Amino acid sequence: MLEPMDAFFRARIDGYDEHMLTEIAGAKAFYPFTAEQLPDGAVSVLDLGCGTGLELVPYRARNPRAEITGIDLSQTMLDQLQVRWPGDPNLHLICGSYLDLPLGENLYDAAVSVESLHHFPPEEKLGLYRKLRRALRKGGFFVLTDYFAEGEREEQLYFQELRRRKAEQGIGEETLCHYDTPLTVEHEMAVLQEAGFAAVEVLARWENTCCVRAVR
Repeated sequence: MLEPMDAFFRARIDGYDEHMLTEIAGAKAFYPFTAEQLPDGAVSVLDLGCGTGLELVPYRARNPRAEITGIDLSQTMLDQLQVRWPGDPNLHLICGSYLDLPLGENLYDAAVSVESLHHFPPEEKLGLYRKLRRALRKGGFFVLTDYFAEGEREEQLYFQELRRRKAEQGIGEETLCHYDTPLTVEHEMAVLQEAGFAAVEVLARWENTCCVRAVR
């Protein structure tokens, strides 16, 4: 049964970190690798779908001066993240959908997203990536670590199955449910390029997970 996105994560918060680190191939490597790509010093970083902050733990250890803004749909996840650094004046957490929230303009030196964006179709990603590009300062960059479909047929099957399940359960197309619909990495990179990002490249791979960097 499909579940609303927030309800899905709220019901699984207790074992979330362990699941992400032990059940996803390469996770113990790709979280620190992603953190290593983020800039040093007194910079401003935006995290889309920050969850409990697994990618931020190694980054914060290396660069405690960074000002971090995290956006997540689940308040339960954000509460768990806040426990890591209670009262930190350089940590700003926003509960809401990064698809809908304004991100501002020329505010961030870098942005990051890990294992979050594989729930959305390319047309929604295009709008988000255009908005994200405007939010980055000149020369800023976006680091995306996520898992991807192995080919176009697999990508199509994910979206077909989501539509079938929504129809079966009487769920409207506009309702955001937890169901994975990853693009191929080639399609993901094409959407980033269409949004205006330059120098889009794959930095590393762990089975079906890739780390992609896109420069404003």
